[in-house]
Amino acid sequence: MTTRDFKTRLAVPDVLLAPGVYDALSALVAEQAGFEALYLSSASIAYTRLGRSDIGLATFTEVADTLAHITERVRLPVIVDADTGFGNALNTQRTVRGFERAGAAMVQIEDQTFPKRCGHLDGKALVPQREMAGKLKAALDARSSNDTLILARTDAVAVEGLQAALDRAEAYLECGVDALFIEALRSPGQMDAACRRFAHRVPLLANMVEGGKTPLQDADTLQRRGFRIAIFPGGTARAVVHTLQGYYASLHRHRTTQPWRGQMLDFDALNAVIGTPELMRIGQRYD
Repeated sequence: MTTRDFKTRLAVPDVLLAPGVYDALSALVAEQAGFEALYLSSASIAYTRLGRSDIGLATFTEVADTLAHITERVRLPVIVDADTGFGNALNTQRTVRGFERAGAAMVQIEDQTFPKRCGHLDGKALVPQREMAGKLKAALDARSSNDTLILARTDAVAVEGLQAALDRAEAYLECGVDALFIEALRSPGQMDAACRRFAHRVPLLANMVEGGKTPLQDADTLQRRGFRIAIFPGGTARAVVHTLQGYYASLHRHRTTQPWRGQMLDFDALNAVIGTPELMRIGQRYD
């Protein structure tokens, strides 16, 4: 699916389910599972590259580098988390240009102060609405193609309340953004309020975080509410860490991987997933 196809896909009422990925391997496995799009969060990059929390530690270059590896390996459109744009309006323009070159289909920008933190952690702060609007206008101007979409996120629910969040989202929509993301809605009622105001006008994204502030729902339920994009951004890292905890505990205890063999791929199976036989055949053309 090209970025142009992605824009057309979002016009369809059927919800787009985008799993979280954090590198080229996770993206490849997600593509093979049959998803239509992927979501790359700076949180997952912080978790996996740094072993750290989502508190604004991941940098522009780390996200761009990870994105480029993903888009070189898979063909699916990628929604990429640009945090606060990594600075002011001029920094945001550089971020959009860099992510667009790296293959982003949609770039997400939020209205937190820098350094930001996970939308489901407490203690967030916001930039003024006018400042955020300036960043969004700068982002829209920075695009080389209108098929590269800009997603505006507001974290105002936790800081200023639901009504202020809806009003901020309205102001961001007036800037011309392609989709909206009202983070950490606290209840089904708040989710419905957001959908009543915006779902008929612009694609709305729902963020599903296991153990987070928003009630966890399946994609079909989110579609019925009016959301057009459903992401499960950190579930991948949480699943991988859970698996690694079991694997390493078993290896440490038994001093062999034999008890874990039924829960892992062997050498040939992993090479089949990553396309080693095909790569070897391509290499033979140049012998």
